[in-house]
Amino acid sequence: MAITGFTISTEGPGLYEFTGKVRAWTEGRGDGLLTLFIRHTSASLLIMENADPEVQTDLTAYFHRLVPPTTDPAMSYLTHTHEGPDDMPAHIKAGMMPVSLSIPVQGGRPLLGTWQGIFVAEHRAAPHRREIAAHFAG
Repeated sequence: MAITGFTISTEGPGLYEFTGKVRAWTEGRGDGLLTLFIRHTSASLLIMENADPEVQTDLTAYFHRLVPPTTDPAMSYLTHTHEGPDDMPAHIKAGMMPVSLSIPVQGGRPLLGTWQGIFVAEHRAAPHRREIAAHFAG
């Protein structure tokens, strides 16, 4: 069993890939299960296509349209607004998306598909340093 953490710096809403960091850490660990957990309530983890950046741009735009900031009249029913117009929508997005991932590892390599990458989904407008806990059980 091994535990570590990853810190991912974000610059506003979007997907931030950290597959390479995960692969470097699991290298040589054999077979097992990797669990990743983001330690925040306004960001998420995703396994998503990493070949075409338009996928990431479109997904970010979709979630912004689905849950806009509290300045949008459609969101006037929200009461948690004192941390900014993007805070409560960020919590809603994090509630809809995964905050943990389980990934099988074989021969020290995460068994991701050809076009899959591991991403932090940042839901806040300001830059953040997101902490991800990683646990490998072999």
